Formats: sequence, C-alpha cells, structure tokens
Amino acid sequence: MGRSRPHRGNRRRGRSGGPRSRARTLTGTLVITRPGVGYVETSEGSFELARHGQREAMNGDEVEVALVEQRGRQPRAVVRSVVTRAVETFLGRFAPAGPLGAVRPLDARIGHDFFVVPEDPTPERLGVRDGDVVVARVTEYPTRQSAAVVTIERRVGSADELDLNVEAVIASYGLPGDFPAPVLEQAEEIRARVDEELARDPSRRDLREALCVTVDPVDARDFDDAVGARRLPDGGFELSVHIADVSHYALPDTPIDNEAKRRTCSAYLVDRVIPMLPERLSNDVCSLRPGQDRLAMSVVMRLDARGNVAAARMTRSAIRSAARLDYDTVDEVLLGRLDAPSEEVGELLRTLDEIRALRERVRRDRGAIDFETVEARVTLDGGGAPTGVSVRRRTRATGLIEEAMLLANECVAERLAQRDAPAAYRVHERPVPEDLRTTLPPLRDLGLVDDGETASGLLAGDPFAIQRVLERARGTDGEQLASALLLRAQRRAVYLPVNEGHYALGAPAYCHFTSPIRRYPDVLVHRALKALLDGRIDGREMRAQATTLPQLCRTCSERERAADAASRTSQRIKMAELLSDHVGERFSGVVSGCERFGLFVTLDETHAEGLVPVRALGSEWFAYDDARMTLTGEESGETWGLGRRVLVEVTGTNVPRGQIDLALVP
Repeated sequence: MGRSRPHRGNRRRGRSGGPRSRARTLTGTLVITRPGVGYVETSEGSFELARHGQREAMNGDEVEVALVEQRGRQPRAVVRSVVTRAVETFLGRFAPAGPLGAVRPLDARIGHDFFVVPEDPTPERLGVRDGDVVVARVTEYPTRQSAAVVTIERRVGSADELDLNVEAVIASYGLPGDFPAPVLEQAEEIRARVDEELARDPSRRDLREALCVTVDPVDARDFDDAVGARRLPDGGFELSVHIADVSHYALPDTPIDNEAKRRTCSAYLVDRVIPMLPERLSNDVCSLRPGQDRLAMSVVMRLDARGNVAAARMTRSAIRSAARLDYDTVDEVLLGRLDAPSEEVGELLRTLDEIRALRERVRRDRGAIDFETVEARVTLDGGGAPTGVSVRRRTRATGLIEEAMLLANECVAERLAQRDAPAAYRVHERPVPEDLRTTLPPLRDLGLVDDGETASGLLAGDPFAIQRVLERARGTDGEQLASALLLRAQRRAVYLPVNEGHYALGAPAYCHFTSPIRRYPDVLVHRALKALLDGRIDGREMRAQATTLPQLCRTCSERERAADAASRTSQRIKMAELLSDHVGERFSGVVSGCERFGLFVTLDETHAEGLVPVRALGSEWFAYDDARMTLTGEESGETWGLGRRVLVEVTGTNVPRGQIDLALVP
C-alpha cells in the first residue's frame, strides 16, 4: 500500500518559547507491519504510529487518531479510540496461567495476549491442553484498564500435529481457513454436465475433437488452461487457448462466488495450497483433466508467419484435453530426448515452440522486458521436513505456455477495452526516475552501464535501454543481480477498473483471463467477455459489476500482495530450517544486497539468502555508501558491494523468522 508524505502542520510556541505540540484528529485504518510498528491509512494519507501509539487497537481496526506534530519531525499518529474492531476470531496458542487460561495469537500483529476466565468451560469441554493451537473468539476487547478476554471455539491441534511456523504465517497474513459449510454444500451439488450445456446453448462450440493438451508443473493438481496449435497453409499459425469456464458454475452472489470474492486468490505456501475455490471445483469439475469433457472459454487466434495476430475469436466452448504434460517432459520432447505421447502431440508441441520464438521476438521488438528470474522452492518429505531445493528457471516449455497465455490475455483485454467493458484490467505503470536512479551505481560497478545513452535511457524509463542492460548481463555473474535490481525498480502491477496498459509487457491493453480457478479478477473478466459476446455489455449484471469494480480491484491487489508475501515467508522459514542442519558448512555465493548493518549473500546451490552482519566483516569501521550500495573499511579501504563473489559459512539460523546467519570465510 502506497504512503503519501505526512503533512506538516502549523505550530505554536508556549510562553517559555519551547515547542508545544498540536494535535488534530483523523479516522483511518490501522495497519501493523510488525509488533508495535505500523501506520494509519486515512483519507489525507498515511501516518506512522508514534512510539507506544497503538494502545488498545489491533491490526485492521478502524481507529480515531491524534496527529502530533513537533519541530523537525513528521507527524505521528497516536490512537485515541477504536471505532470498529476488525478481529473477531484468531488462531492462537493456549497455555495455563494460574486460574486463567492464556491465548497468544499466532499473528504477532495483533499485539495483545488474551485470557480465558476460570468459569469458561470451553477449554475443558474441547480437551485443550498446554501448547495447543486453538481458534479463539474475542468476548472482551483490551482497554487501558482491562485485559482482553476470549472463549475457545475450536481446538486445531497440538504443536506436534501442526507446523506452527507455517500456521503463524497463515495467521499473520490473514489467509483464510476452511470453507464455510454453505460453500461446500453448493460445490458438492455441481456437476460438469457438458452434453446438457451444449444442447442448451447453441452459441457454445463443441471443440472436443480439436487437439489440445495441458502443460503444468509436475506437482500441479488443478489444470485451468489447455493449448492447441497447428500450422496453416499460408505459413501462419492457429493458436488456441482454452480456459476453464469457472464463471459458468460460480454465479454472482452465490455462496461460492461470495467466498471467492472474499479470498480473491489462491495462496501457494511451501507445504500447502490455500485455494480460492473448493476442491470440488478447482480439482474436479473445472479442472481440464485429460480425456474428460469440460466447459471452457476459448480464444482462437490466427497468426501470420512472423507471429503477429491477424485475427482472434472468443467463444464459449466444450473441450477434451488429450494429455496432461509437465514442463520437464515437454523440454525433453523438444530436445529430442523423449518421445511425445503421440506423433500428433509431438507436432503440436513443436508448433507451440515455434510460436514461442516468434512471439518472444514480437514482444521484444515492441519494448517488452523479460526479467531473468529463478524460483527456488524447498522440497519437503511427508512429514513437512525440508529435504532439498528445487530450482525452476524459464525454459522452452515454460516459455511456450507463457507466450500463449500472454497473447490470449492481450487479445481479450483489447476486445474488452474497445467497448470500455467493466472488467479488472492488469495495469503496470512506467517506473519513476528516482527508483531507476538507484540502480545506476551498482550497475556501473557491474560493468553493465556507462554514462552514455544507456544510462540516460534507463533514467527515462526507456524499455529498450533496460533490454540492453539485461542482454549485456546475460551469461555473466551479474545476470541475476542486474535483473533483480531492475525488477525492484519497477512499479507493482495492480488491478484497475480501466485499461491503462502494461509497461513491462509493452502491451497497450492487458488483463488476467487465463487462471479463473485461482484468481478472482479472471472470473470478472470472463463475465465481462460473456456479456460482450451476448450483447449484454450494457445490461443490469454489468452495471452491477461496474459499481463494485473499483473496490474489488483494490481488494484483489491487496490480497495478491499478502498471498505473495506469505508464500515467500513460508519458503524462507523452510529454507532456514533446511540450513539448520548445515551450520558450520561452507557455501559459495554472491553479494545480492548491502545495508548499513551488513551484506546479504545469495548462495549458489540453494539460492537461499543469508546475512553477513557488518561486525563479521572485521573490527574496523565500515562506511556505507547509499548510492553505490557498498560498505568500505576505513582502515583497509576494502569495499564490499553487489555482485562480489564470496565464500561463506553458515553460523546459525532463526527458523521462525526465516533468517540465516553467515560469516565470511577468508
């Protein structure tokens, strides 16, 4: 969430001539980032909490705050009262406390301990023991004069039965728990009924004989996209993208839809998926399983011999996937090291790979930026203990699916934008010069930027200048670092109710259409596309969607950030747990970050990131250069900066915080 610059107010002096603070009152939402630290989001901007300014309020509460302004400081907020409480129930760990029971929230942002009064029978009735995780409901909120009181609604499990570190992540990021009973009941009644729907709706095309396949990670359980392709006699191509027709089953204002709207997206943690839709839909009725008839929304695109779109047709459809493939298998087929399931499927994959190469060139020529990213995921055994790290990079297989999905999203967005259809567009703004300027010194140190045209182009946000830097970095030790630096300088893509284009993709119109099983904005896009196809774009349903769209887009953007952060945090926790068994061992790595307090080092083998504290660099004083992101010893003159290769030793870990401590090996 962005923060506006806090306001400076008028100040008066008392008779002694010293400063006397003035306070004005605002109402806003309290956002706690870590215990005791946070800000209040108001209609006039965001204001950081003063020390001890949280008082009896909790994360998410609507609060009335006093803004205290003093000379030389930005205004700080102090909670005066709580207007509306946000937390009603929470996950916590139970412990006896004399005649009372105590429940400490797993979400550290709540910031209070809660008590169970002696006369409350729920701990005994539910069999709650010391250390158990429970769902607690607040019966009395904390005040300045009294402690908070809860009653126990449900025993979740013991510390031995649960991974408390991951449970704390779920609680801290506000991820949802089990689906409510009405949602599950509605889901169980749903059947695919493909033949019935084809008979009922003459506009739905029967594409079950058209060859298509799904290609996903090997551990995927839901398949919401299938692809098909063939060469045309004129040298061009036909590319078909089929997406699960979730909106056919999740009708507006039904229990399933309302719950999906509340969740907005699936969260992919290190050891589990917290889905947006019940499993009955996500892994069965809406999943494009091989050999099974499924309803879909299809985009059939005709490309010329250079990969440019000549025409695109969107339609309701019914399909039947011919095969469920994974990325590793497809890469082996494309390299000629493995036979495809059939000659037809092999030809389809080779055609998709040819389209991939053409589309990459088309996007590059129009200014799209492809950042080289590496996804390191900790692998777990059946008990949730880490066993190793799986590193995923972009390959031909991932690329051919990515290009197909990007193109389908663009074609749908362009069609919707032409009619100003009320949909959730995916918007990415041009980066601001101030953020790009911070990348110049470290990129110069890496030898990737000089003071000429490329540097001025970077500052102007010229995508072709960014492309040139990434191309120079390719194959060097600074490749991952350069990509990370420039990626951090980008604005975050968000959902908006109006189309404003996508900077990094070089796309004048873009939306998310291809993953309605796991993203609610895709469901909104499907509804808008159906209304457009039916001539109902100005109808009652779309008018209702347009009314709620601005708030829905904000919520979807916020929940997406929370789900992504929870995923990264859970991975860091398991990475720290993995390296706990390697304390004292040495690893090679590269300096990927530099702060006043030390160096962040990314290890080559696992891509784990750990901290070398500045005290471990030596006994001399180290000066920090904020512009170059370097630490320099004042006596030795030795400089530590980004991209430097180092040998480090793991000295310790803090698993609950996902921290890895390192020391340099001379």
